Formats: sequence, structure tokens, C-alpha cells
Amino acid sequence: MRSPLRIASFDITDFRCASLRRGDVIAVALAMILLGGAGSASAAELLSVADVMALTQPEPHARIPYGAHSQQFGDLRLPAGAGPHPVVVFLHGGCWLARYDLEHAGRMLAALAEQGIASWSVEYRRVGNGGGWPMTFEDVANGVDRLRDIAPRYALDLDRVILVGHSAGGHLALWAAARPNLRKAGRLSSVSPLPVRGVLGLAPAPGLAALHKREVCGHVVDTLMGGSPRRRPDRYRKGDPTEVAPAVPQVLLVGQLDARWRKSGTDYYRVAHLRGDAVRLRTLKGAGHFELIMPGPPAWDDVLAEVRLLLGPESQNMDHLEDRRGTP
Repeated sequence: MRSPLRIASFDITDFRCASLRRGDVIAVALAMILLGGAGSASAAELLSVADVMALTQPEPHARIPYGAHSQQFGDLRLPAGAGPHPVVVFLHGGCWLARYDLEHAGRMLAALAEQGIASWSVEYRRVGNGGGWPMTFEDVANGVDRLRDIAPRYALDLDRVILVGHSAGGHLALWAAARPNLRKAGRLSSVSPLPVRGVLGLAPAPGLAALHKREVCGHVVDTLMGGSPRRRPDRYRKGDPTEVAPAVPQVLLVGQLDARWRKSGTDYYRVAHLRGDAVRLRTLKGAGHFELIMPGPPAWDDVLAEVRLLLGPESQNMDHLEDRRGTP
């Protein structure tokens, strides 16, 4: 179920092993690096985009559409047992670009299922496959809200739902959590956004105006938003959680060694804290950018702890659940 992805900076076809698949060998090697020593990684040992994309990923329980476009679907992963299951609604990163899809976060989401937490990983149109303003944002809104429709069939607990996003997906998760505070935003102003308990940003990338100025990822923000903040100020006001506050508690995790993206998370924290948001920021020692979505040291224990804290205690309201699983 993996989509073919080409990473220009690293040719993984030269990697060979007679007994294991390429991705599994890399996973073993990465685990050896991460587990070795005293847990202090150097910059040379950090996971790269090529490392992550080369890993084999577990299959989801179901792939369910929320629209007619090929990118309008979500992957559902379920824990063992009858439920009701708490849910992480996940938004993947990748610079909002088409060449990076939801597959690369599969190991993290499978690890959540092993801990009794279901996940609904929302794919969305991105720059290069029909995304941009407002399509990317509409897809995120519709994909998140689709959980309400599938919850009864899969014994999902709608009273225990949080948003989690990594990198560009961290921007989108924070934005999705701000939807109740959007005003006069047209199709982005949902009458009834899916209620969530909180939002967890993993190396999040809000602050679109600042990222536009830095020309990140080949000046992708200009294409995503259809122009600069000066040219499209209304879009930046409606599409950036720096401008419209999330309506729920926020936790931001950034890697100590994430030289490229840590500033986005810390700058956003200052804005959110000053405007009075319920927000916490933690810097994870020894972690870079991709360690935050990889089960195992140095970041996984902290990520899992924050997920559990935001989900809160088990719900006592089971009225929306059916006593079965089924097909989409």
C-alpha cells in the first residue's frame, strides 16, 4: 500500500541484504544507533527524510474515502479488543508537497494501536496534486469530520479524540483545532467541527508568514497560499493558527537537534502563550525532526505520554457505539 516516493538526495537502491527487506535492515540499523550509547545522538546520527521513507510500513486496518478525489481518504488503525477506542486524528508532514504522503508515519500509528489507541490518518490534497488554498484546508476539515461518520462501526470513542500533526501536518492540526474560532471563512467555517480534547504538535510548522519569508521547501508557502502575506493577507489570517487560536489545550514537542524546524515551534509557542492559550512547549533531548514520529528512543516515551495525557480518562458515554466492526 506504499506509494512510490523518490528522494533525490539519497539513493537507497545501493542498499542490499540477502535475508531482510531493505526497510527492515534500515530499521534495525537505526534502532542500533538510537539505542547505543547513553541516548545522545549527534547530528550525523539523526534520522533523515530518506531514512524514514525507506522503511517498510504496516498496513492500516481500513482505507476509507471522505471525498471523490484520489487524495481524499484516511487510513484507520485499530487496537485489539472490542473498544470503545480513543482516537488520534493524525495529519502527516512533508512540506505540504505531493511527493510526501501519509505512508511514512505508519510505524508510529501502529505503535499507538499496540498501546490501545486507534488512529485516523487523514490524507489531503497537497501542492502538486490539487492542493493549495483552499483545497488543502477543506480536505483537512472534511477528513477530520469524517471520523464522526465511521465511529459507530469501528467502536471509536468520540469523547476521547485528539489531533496530532507532524511538521507541516503540525500546522494543519493546530489549524484544525482552531476551526471553532474561524469567522466568515466560507467553506472552511464548519457549522459543527468534530470536537477534540486537545492538539499535539510534533515539530510543528505554523507561522506561515515567517516560513514564507524563509522560503522553506522551495518557497512552497507561496504556492500553498496562492501568494505572499502582503498579497493574500486574508488567507494567512484564516489559514494560520498564529492568527486564529486553537480552541483546545495545545502541547508542542520540538527536537533539541532539529535545527531547521525547531524555531517554528518555539516562535509559535511565544505567540500562543502571550495571547493566553492553554499551551505547553517541551524540547526533547537528543531528538531531531523525524525522531518525533518514530517509536523508540529518544522521543517515543514523551510522545506517548503526551498523547495519553491529552486523551484523558476513559469515557462513560457509549451511546454512539455499535457492538461490531465492519467494512467501510
